[in-house]
Amino acid sequence: MADKASAPRRAAGMTTTALIVAAGSGSRMGGGVPKQYRLLGGKPVLRWAVESLIRHPAVQSTRVIIPLADQDRASAALDGLDVGEFIEGGAARADSVRAGLAAIDGDAVLVHDAARPFCPSAVVDRLLASLEFFEGAAPVLPIGDTLSRVGRTLGDPVNREGIARVQTPQAFRLSALKAAYEGWHAEPPTDETTVVRAAGMSVAAVDGDPALEKLTFPADFARAEQWLAGQLRPRTGMGFDVHAFSCDGPVMLGGVEVPHDRGLAGHSDADVVLHAITDALLGAGGLGDIGEHFPPSDPRWKDSQSSLFFAHALELLRREGAVIDHIDCTIIAEAPKIGPHRAAIRASIAQIAGLSIDQVSVKATTTEGLGFTGRREGIAAQAVASIRMGFLN
Repeated sequence: MADKASAPRRAAGMTTTALIVAAGSGSRMGGGVPKQYRLLGGKPVLRWAVESLIRHPAVQSTRVIIPLADQDRASAALDGLDVGEFIEGGAARADSVRAGLAAIDGDAVLVHDAARPFCPSAVVDRLLASLEFFEGAAPVLPIGDTLSRVGRTLGDPVNREGIARVQTPQAFRLSALKAAYEGWHAEPPTDETTVVRAAGMSVAAVDGDPALEKLTFPADFARAEQWLAGQLRPRTGMGFDVHAFSCDGPVMLGGVEVPHDRGLAGHSDADVVLHAITDALLGAGGLGDIGEHFPPSDPRWKDSQSSLFFAHALELLRREGAVIDHIDCTIIAEAPKIGPHRAAIRASIAQIAGLSIDQVSVKATTTEGLGFTGRREGIAAQAVASIRMGFLN
């Protein structure tokens, strides 16, 4: 197995594409939803797998292979991520990989299973470094358990010396993997190292990682949730915003038009709720504040929808591997009355954030006639965002 410390640096200027294979049905998992679209830590498994590679600095392009019927589902799971056009998969895994290879070019390729949601960047480093000397490389883990043949009872033991479990992603010189598949005419292989080795090429074994465990059975999801909970740390952010009344209504609150005879003044649409929530999210992630990302002096944001600011903060957090657990916002105003619109505001915030409705709280209060809100001069909002961060950095 290649040593972590002695692994050579990857060839300078090598262009690398990641192929995420997500064309399986996940039938062994049960539940009616393919496992790549099931939620894990609040995000689809497929999104975890894509994000773990798309953010790696050595990966220039990431493409996803899916069944044609899954386009809408995959689009929703990967909303906001740059994965180009989906590649239509085939009946067998090897057919899907062949389709992916035909759609890309460059120097190197990482072939990864969507059912392995967590890929540490150090594993990718080791894989790509090995391509300086080998046609391919795969992460492996030693086997610590006793091995035995099994029927109704335990059969003969199997010598585990020199045996390892092979994981993905697997890295290859792109030209080598394409050539190997052109010469493959046997039964569909279970992975690409089988094809490359059958063509007489060498595949390096590098240190794998327990985080790369594959999700196959229902119990694997429970294990993954427990593992994920141990990697993430809770963080909290607070946000506050205020806008004065200045023009004709309605007012925008949480992405919802609320009827009122006066509107709010602002460079954008003056959505005080989304501004406060955006600041809370940015604060939880240590990512600055809304004014840094969308300065009011910039004419690009004149009359913009505040949902753009909100979505930007969410995307920044998700690039960092963050999970948004809960958003709570209190609207401070004498008028308009929030109660009749509370449900619509909650639903709007949840829809933009990709959260369930029970992860969003919206409350309203007055200042008993005190201060500028009490004098009906404007509306204020304060928000708290609860997230978890720290995944595989």
